[in-house]
Amino acid sequence: MKFFNTEGPVNQPMHYKLDPLYRWDLEEITDLINKNKYFILHAPRQTGKTSCLLALRDKLNKEGEYFSVYTNFEIGQAFREDIHGAMMAIVGGLAINIDDLHDSTLNIRQFFNEMKINFNPGTAIKEFLSYLCKKVNKPVVLMIDEIDALVGDTLISVFRQLREGYNNRPNYFPASVVLCGLRDIKDYRIHLGKDIITGGSPFNIIAKSLRLGNFTREDVVELYGQLKEDTGQYFTEDCFDLVMEYTDGQPWLVNALARDVVEKLKKDKKQLSTVNCQLSTEIITPDMIEYSKEHLILRKETHLGQLTDKLKEARVYNVILPMILGGELKPNEDDAQYCIDLGLVKKVNGSLEIANKIYKEVIPRTLTEDTQLSVPKKYSPVWIKDDDTIDTYELLRQFKEFWNENTSIWASSIAGYQEAAPHLVLQAFLQRMINSGGYINREYALGSRRTDLFIKRMYTKNGVNYTDKIVIEVKIIGKKQKYENVRETAIEQTAKYAKYIGVKEAQIIIFDRDQSQDWVADEPNEHAEYDGVKMVIWKLRSGEE
Repeated sequence: MKFFNTEGPVNQPMHYKLDPLYRWDLEEITDLINKNKYFILHAPRQTGKTSCLLALRDKLNKEGEYFSVYTNFEIGQAFREDIHGAMMAIVGGLAINIDDLHDSTLNIRQFFNEMKINFNPGTAIKEFLSYLCKKVNKPVVLMIDEIDALVGDTLISVFRQLREGYNNRPNYFPASVVLCGLRDIKDYRIHLGKDIITGGSPFNIIAKSLRLGNFTREDVVELYGQLKEDTGQYFTEDCFDLVMEYTDGQPWLVNALARDVVEKLKKDKKQLSTVNCQLSTEIITPDMIEYSKEHLILRKETHLGQLTDKLKEARVYNVILPMILGGELKPNEDDAQYCIDLGLVKKVNGSLEIANKIYKEVIPRTLTEDTQLSVPKKYSPVWIKDDDTIDTYELLRQFKEFWNENTSIWASSIAGYQEAAPHLVLQAFLQRMINSGGYINREYALGSRRTDLFIKRMYTKNGVNYTDKIVIEVKIIGKKQKYENVRETAIEQTAKYAKYIGVKEAQIIIFDRDQSQDWVADEPNEHAEYDGVKMVIWKLRSGEE
């Protein structure tokens, strides 16, 4: 039986999949190869790069005009600056790949064993590839995956050997080479001692740089439609928009959501069958997608874990912190490009945003895990009224009490992002409070000067489904800012966002970061109205004593 794959290439018959060859411009790729060009394919992790390369390799070999080879240079990463060890592993891996998939009469392994006797890491790749090209009677197309896993001298040596052999193509060196990795080669920063060499310095023969994009809505419809053909189960039409909203088409997330839903349905059906119940598992609805999204986040899947681990890196911190704060501070271009290449952020109309809504939730949840655990049990959901709606005033009153009782939180480190403590502590508190039946949507982007929180909680009354919606705008006031100006900006922005969400009431929380305001712990709320939206303004003093 087929399944939605989230581990490794999706080229197996049992995978629901899109044809990898048509996820990029195949005509352009073919043209580059026919012209003996060297080019780049880059994209974030788990977007389908390897699947595309393997499919292209198989297509070229099947057509018979080229001798196509795929290899992965990540094997050399473990050797770091040990060029001899790295090159031995890289060339050895290449020899195995060719011997396993092609005619053994090429004597590739035997040649590699002979090379090892007087192995020269500075010429090994060139020597090996020259031998291969002489042995086959076709132009060689070499696909190198994970090229940017290499560092320093090893990466430079690879580039220089490829550059040196370039003029000998196609008879004595690969006619076309595809370099695949996270980053475009012009964005490589190769550390050599105290110097930094850009990617173009040792390797300036790249003709084209191609980026593998996310799935489109049409792609998601096609991919999910294969489930119906296979099992009869199907996603309702409104599922596709929700999946795109949460994932922005990120391939791993798209597959993971579907996989999670299908596996849960199988489990439910098995459980109910033991008590002779009939379960309709044919229709997959948006509420199942909502559940799946939360399940993925709480399970801390490897894909999400790898991204959140990056939050500790200085280059990522320099981009994410100002985004959480909603400030105007702009990171340097290399840091921003690094985060784009990771797939963590994207550019929208020239501004940086978190790449998709799932990542928007994962980031603050990861940064506030310890704080969530510190929320006392006394803050139980008494903010749920008898009619099952949310008592917004009681919810935020509890938060204000929690904030005032934990003044050390302000000065303490929250996963290294202490400057964003007010935003993150609030989100940690809300997350802990609504985990039992609600969701927080977070809107923040570089240069927006705002952080919007949108709490959504579904409930049923008299057999009818309803949704509670709460809009919260977060602001921080510093010493050089006037309260009136911050208040005015917050009111206007919050009213606009509330109307976009479709609510007529909203909350504004203003934190006094530098004790610039003469506020007390129980500072009374203010009330305001703008463009038909009623707002409550909560004023919280600094957490410092």
